[in-house]
Amino acid sequence: EQLKAILAAKIIRVLDDGEVTVRRAHEMTGFAAADFSRVRQAKLGRFTIDRLMAMLSKLGQDVEVKVTVHPRRRPAGAPEAPRVA
Repeated sequence: EQLKAILAAKIIRVLDDGEVTVRRAHEMTGFAAADFSRVRQAKLGRFTIDRLMAMLSKLGQDVEVKVTVHPRRRPAGAPEAPRVA
């Protein structure tokens, strides 16, 4: 959900910076104007991360998502997790 919110905020910034209406965004991208309205209202339940990324891409933005995985910190005295080969 946090990534969806970040992507939605970027979409809103692109629309605001370019003074793009939801109707114009629809014309530019092919996504429904109602979709952009939902993004503006933070109603993100029906959006996938992929769809939000596609909206940004159609708005002329390069989108890169980086995921870093770290082992969990274990509390003192907790048994060590099994190692994966």
